[in-house]
Amino acid sequence: MKRIVILLALLAAACELPPRNTATTTALRTADTTLTGAVEEYVMVTTAVTMPMYVNHDQATFRRWGEKRGVRVSILGPADWDVPAQISTIEEVIGTRPSGLLINGTDPALGPVIDKAVAAGIPTVVYDSDIPNSRRHAFLGTDWYQIGKMQGEEMVRLLNGRGKIAYMGILGLTNMEAGFQGLLDVVKKHPGIEVVGKFDDKANVEEATRITSDLLAAHPDLAGLCGFDSNSGPGIALAVQEAGKAGKVKITTVDWEPEHLQLVKAGVIQMLAGQKRELFTWYGAQFLYDMVHQTNRLSGNDARAGLTNVPATVNTGLIRITRENVDEFLNTAPAQ
Repeated sequence: MKRIVILLALLAAACELPPRNTATTTALRTADTTLTGAVEEYVMVTTAVTMPMYVNHDQATFRRWGEKRGVRVSILGPADWDVPAQISTIEEVIGTRPSGLLINGTDPALGPVIDKAVAAGIPTVVYDSDIPNSRRHAFLGTDWYQIGKMQGEEMVRLLNGRGKIAYMGILGLTNMEAGFQGLLDVVKKHPGIEVVGKFDDKANVEEATRITSDLLAAHPDLAGLCGFDSNSGPGIALAVQEAGKAGKVKITTVDWEPEHLQLVKAGVIQMLAGQKRELFTWYGAQFLYDMVHQTNRLSGNDARAGLTNVPATVNTGLIRITRENVDEFLNTAPAQ
């Protein structure tokens, strides 16, 4: 398994669960701890754990939630986009018996290990993208089909229904494929728009830049580009700027990191489809806490009745960011 990056250490025994098997943590490097007197521990597991979007939104909110609740929180996962390493991390965490698991639903391949966590009696919530083939207790996140639809509608408006476009993201991921479909379902209603390609930028800025440069060379009349991962937008924007076509080639993309916002402010990116990441992280963690503490009981014994006493699915919605409202987001840093 690749090197695991730990932002917060796995330490205390989970409330009302068997003692931790400390041998499972020997491959994990300690980086930081919080709330040394806490008994309960809630663990977030993602991949690409150092990605700024995750650090600034998901992880900052999760830590803030832990401080508010007075519990220990740990954030684990591989430094790179490595789903097998994320699965291995979850396997190790299950052995430590945390109070609850908050898992970034990066790939359907997580289904079996999520089921293993649930079978072990660990409250398990998936966030960001659902893993519908799993027995997760709850999912909170964005409707990616709507992300694609929002981008498609914006592109149609920007191009007045005519022109060549292309789109890119991480191919094969359930959420992004749903987003791609949302885009295509909109533009197919406008015969004046021609889709010249679907591309895998592997969530890499350099790859997105290379793809865009090649597209601009192959299609000098390219009118628009749509991005579906956090690094698509900056990569697309860089290539468009280098080609001297900023503002001429229209760009829509996802997420709203400071770099994305500045590119909107400068008129290089025309629209951002922003996710409310703080919401699905905060409330996902709270769902775990409520399950552990049985905050809302639905029967005499919910477990025996086969009931999960938190909502099964929560759509946290989208934020549309353009040059008209970007200052509202530039002036408000992500909550820490």
